[in-house]
Amino acid sequence: MKRDFSAGAFPRPRLVVSRCLGFDACRYDGSIIPDPFVAALREFVEFIPVCPEVELGLGAPRPPVRLVRVGGEARLLQPATGRDLTEAMRAFAASFLDGLPPVDGFLLKNRSPSCGIKDAKVYAAPEKAPAVGTGPGLFGGAVQARFPDLPVEDEGRLTNRAIREHFFTVIFALARLRETVDSGQMGALVDFHARNKFLLLAYNQARMRELGRIVANLQRRPVREVMAEYVAGFRAALARPPRRPAVVNVLMHALGYISEGLNPAEKGYFLDLLAAYREGRQPLSTPIGVLRAWLLRFGEPYLSAQTFFSPFPEALVSLRDSGREER
Repeated sequence: MKRDFSAGAFPRPRLVVSRCLGFDACRYDGSIIPDPFVAALREFVEFIPVCPEVELGLGAPRPPVRLVRVGGEARLLQPATGRDLTEAMRAFAASFLDGLPPVDGFLLKNRSPSCGIKDAKVYAAPEKAPAVGTGPGLFGGAVQARFPDLPVEDEGRLTNRAIREHFFTVIFALARLRETVDSGQMGALVDFHARNKFLLLAYNQARMRELGRIVANLQRRPVREVMAEYVAGFRAALARPPRRPAVVNVLMHALGYISEGLNPAEKGYFLDLLAAYREGRQPLSTPIGVLRAWLLRFGEPYLSAQTFFSPFPEALVSLRDSGREER
């Protein structure tokens, strides 16, 4: 069985995205921020754009808002008007998030007092005061509290290759899982787990075994109950990026399936690539690209079905990298 690596072979993840990232001129100064990652994802993703500040009726352009430390908490204030928008933003966030259809992740504007997920500045006073720390914006914080098991990133962090590839891997995996759950078929869940074994082995071996026991369903529980438990476990398994030694272990495991067909020079070349990846001198896409070529050459059916070797569309692999280490 040959794996279809084309874009059409992937489900479309459903992502909530900050509207200012290439969708609408809704920044406080009336600007729009073209983002290469959002632009690249448009072909493959179903976006749900939102600008929480515009949704509060603030308009664009508008006097800027900022997070201000008041009585031990960060409140959302608009210095030019003296308005405290904290409760209005909290109410909007609760209403918007509760009304969402099933989604696979969030991509929000960094450093924003509304959408930031960790790096919005918090000030000591509404005006003419220094920043006293950083934290999530009110909407970004509500997202993380409401969906602690979904991937939530900002566009600034996606300039890091490792963070970006982890985010892309997870949103496409969750979109596949969402389609599987929507089918309501136990056989579809069994097939999903089989195709994601190498991916789970790279991310969390203990969770992979636990998910295998859930899929086995020895207690003959109702399908929906099994699927709900599986979804929770799968999301937990992919919550953190995989460690390089675990990924190398998976790649070595895969090599064992096809090693008899390789000559010593080919094996040596691949082992050198693994060493370079382990040391951070090569991206994961390099050894995986070599393995994929060999899968096409040998037509190995089990490996060819594994999502690990093509977790997201090929067009998303070549996006630029900031060169920074993963944070």
